[in-house]
Amino acid sequence: MSGSRTVRELQERAARALPAEHVTDLDGWWLRHAPHCSWWIGTVLPHGDADPGDMARRITAAERFYTARGTTTRFQITPEACPPALDPLLAARGYHRESPISLQTARTTEVLTHTSRNRPGLPENRPDLLGNRPSLPEDRPPGLLEDRLRVELDERPTRAWFDVWCAVHAHDDPRPEWDLLHRVDQPSAYARALLGDEVIAVGRTVADTGWAGVFGMVTLPHHRGKGAAHTILNALATWSTTQNAPNMYLQAEQTNPKALHLYTHTTFTELTTFHYRTAK
Repeated sequence: MSGSRTVRELQERAARALPAEHVTDLDGWWLRHAPHCSWWIGTVLPHGDADPGDMARRITAAERFYTARGTTTRFQITPEACPPALDPLLAARGYHRESPISLQTARTTEVLTHTSRNRPGLPENRPDLLGNRPSLPEDRPPGLLEDRLRVELDERPTRAWFDVWCAVHAHDDPRPEWDLLHRVDQPSAYARALLGDEVIAVGRTVADTGWAGVFGMVTLPHHRGKGAAHTILNALATWSTTQNAPNMYLQAEQTNPKALHLYTHTTFTELTTFHYRTAK
């Protein structure tokens, strides 16, 4: 499989894992409308070839689509998946560039191995979700093994999961985001990391044709640095091994160094970068 095809298919898997309420196909371009959800969910996914004249027609049609719905026209620009002339054409039309994102991938077994060995709070000989007992590196500080983090998984979103996600991603009306989660058709796992009885971090994964996408990774601010993100990734990777998903992917903001550091240390590597173009 070519690199450009892999990139395109991963971005389309991500779109299915973040399903907009309305999607219109415009000659292969996905015009997505997601009222009151995070803005990037309601953007154009402009994949496939198009000559310059046809691109201008499609751009105009997309602008009419979003204007009719009272929203700003935005394009998700992934160089390997989009027509090469699209980005400069949008720039010439006054669209400004924003929100650079890193698309990253990893082998599921590698994520599982590295999160099992490196995450704080894993008691000695404690089995993982599949009943396996992890090996611990010799240089582990003994005090870290006393942490009481544990993880719970659900196949569907729960209020306990969603409340923590909302605590970090504030929304005036969270119902559209809750509805979005219920539109996901692919097998999913929602992980909650608990310290005692308190949910302190969450994340989810969606299995889709051999890949598991990681989404919604958040930790409550006053609980960061306790290994919760490693716990979540370990749980999601463990679940992914049961779903015939030997590979994992995620999208991380390039302006979030802590997240990038976490993913680097759990073996994710950058496949490509993408950004958005927003109408003035």
